[in-house]
Amino acid sequence: QVQLVESGGGLVQPGGSLRLSCAASGFTTDYYAIGWFRQAPGKEREGVSCIRSRATSTYYVDSVRGRFTISRDNAKNLVYLQMNSLKPEDTGVYYCTVAPRYISNCLSAWSYDYWGQGTQVTVSS
Repeated sequence: QVQLVESGGGLVQPGGSLRLSCAASGFTTDYYAIGWFRQAPGKEREGVSCIRSRATSTYYVDSVRGRFTISRDNAKNLVYLQMNSLKPEDTGVYYCTVAPRYISNCLSAWSYDYWGQGTQVTVSS
C-alpha cells in the first residue's frame, strides 16, 4: 500500500523559508517520479517541482525556479522541497505525489497515481 506523508508546512512571512518533507513508502520499484503540487483556493492544482529516482534532472514551474529546490534521499525514501524567498502567491496546500514508473511529463497531475493528504503553506505578513 503506497503511502505519502507530507510535513513542514506552516505560516511564514513574505521573504521567509520553509522546507517540506515527503515520506514515501509502499512501492517496490526503484524507478519512480515524485512531484510537489500546490492548490490555492479557487484555483487548479499546479505542478511546482518534480524529480526522478534515477536521474539528476529536476523540474520547476517558472514561478518558483531559482527560489525552490527539490531533493531526495533515496535511502530514506524522503523527498524535500526547500522553499526560499516565499511570496504570498505561494500560499496553498502542497501535495506530494508519486508515479512508480517512468512518466514523460512529471509536472502534470495526470501523470501521477498516488497522492498525500497535503500540508498547508501560508505566506502572509
